[in-house]
Amino acid sequence: MRYNPDTRDYETCRIPEPLAAAARVHGELTLIHSDVLDVDFTALADGTPLRLVGNLPYNLSSPILFHALDHAAAIRDMHFMLQKEVVDRMAAGPGSKTYGRLSVMLQAWCEVTALFTVGPGAFRPPPKVDSAVVRLVPRPPASVGIVDPARFAAIVRDAFGQRRKTLRNALSRLCDEATIRAAGLDPQARAEQVPVSGFVRLANTPPAA
Repeated sequence: MRYNPDTRDYETCRIPEPLAAAARVHGELTLIHSDVLDVDFTALADGTPLRLVGNLPYNLSSPILFHALDHAAAIRDMHFMLQKEVVDRMAAGPGSKTYGRLSVMLQAWCEVTALFTVGPGAFRPPPKVDSAVVRLVPRPPASVGIVDPARFAAIVRDAFGQRRKTLRNALSRLCDEATIRAAGLDPQARAEQVPVSGFVRLANTPPAA
């Protein structure tokens, strides 16, 4: 992407084809002109774990992160620059106001570390917000421990869908009170009080008979 001062907007910038062709001949660079959400990282890795690096568009950061999670087994690590507010949410722990669905989903599958802040003066034109760089390292599949990823995702989504609701009320579509208690959780607790491990236990707990 590059900034066009005439239109005051960002536009796609493509590497000239002769330069791209020369890079391909020497095996130094492979260019894929595609929407990142359409890229199959597992196929691209071809058995060699990828290292993803990028300055993610602020309005597309969550879809890109969740797409990368779908290919976590094919990724060695990820280093992204995003809006600092988003990085704070990614790395937040239970009990904080920024802890939410994004925190739980990413931390369940990856070790998330906020590295450093990048101020507006590092960009031209300077944005109105701070940025930050974050590192995500996918956990070994055996250590994740999630039996049914779809159920886990649904529970986390519903739990944080209405933050003021208790688990018993927020999850009434997916879990009854007995199942919540069987997972070692308080049905009267709210989602922001539940650690990632608690959501994993709940997703893995069979519904009460």
